[in-house]
Amino acid sequence: MSWITHTLTSSIGKKLLMSLTGIFLCTFLIVHLSGNLQVFKDDGGYAFNVYAVFMTTFPLIKIISYGLYALILFHAFWGLYLTYQNRKARSTRYVYENKSATWASRNMAVLGTVLLVYFAVHMGDFWYEYKFGHLPYTKYTEQLLTGQIQMEKMPVGYTQEVKKVETFNEIAQTRTVVIKDLYQEVKEGFTNPFLVIFYLISMAAVSFHLIHGFESAFQTLGINHKKYTPFIKFIGFWGFGIAIPVGFAAMPLYFYLKSIGIV
Repeated sequence: MSWITHTLTSSIGKKLLMSLTGIFLCTFLIVHLSGNLQVFKDDGGYAFNVYAVFMTTFPLIKIISYGLYALILFHAFWGLYLTYQNRKARSTRYVYENKSATWASRNMAVLGTVLLVYFAVHMGDFWYEYKFGHLPYTKYTEQLLTGQIQMEKMPVGYTQEVKKVETFNEIAQTRTVVIKDLYQEVKEGFTNPFLVIFYLISMAAVSFHLIHGFESAFQTLGINHKKYTPFIKFIGFWGFGIAIPVGFAAMPLYFYLKSIGIV
């Protein structure tokens, strides 16, 4: 095991840990975005709330989620640690600025810090409230033959032991679901323009972070070839640098514009 310890504590080993955790977190972003896009369904938040219950109650998903939270924190603090170590190792600053280095590559620690703050705010506003707060409950009645959904807010103070209670009426061919309503929490939260601006700035930081980090991770892993590098750059820029941050940014912007009557 000594060679593993030696490798992981070496300069390249430390960068390798950053690369592997970063690439794994990129896959998490894809899954997380695909689930969160349920908020755009015209069903009063039904699909999104069902998704939220599944993600917080299915045992395997719960275990993976807590592992991801730990991995996010490790990736963030490990990146800050490497930045500190790199600066400490330099006896003097470079006299000239590396013109080939992008703004994102020179400020990865700053971007990572912004994202760490964003993670804390995001978890506090939604994850913590959903797990431990007093969110409202909503009843959805779905017509099984037509797919039509009727929504009814439960009385203030209503609660139940589980996040979701589902019943069927075979005669009326309906399914009734009384569920903890995270959708309303998200909708109301993004009526605050300051929170929306903070999220948009954070998504800009995600964009810059991923544009540089995605390509850099593959370079660290030794995947740097004229056949593959253009494709990696394309996916890193348009997929992770543009599409994913825009997808996440669209949610707070959508709810805010909806709250002021523009959409």
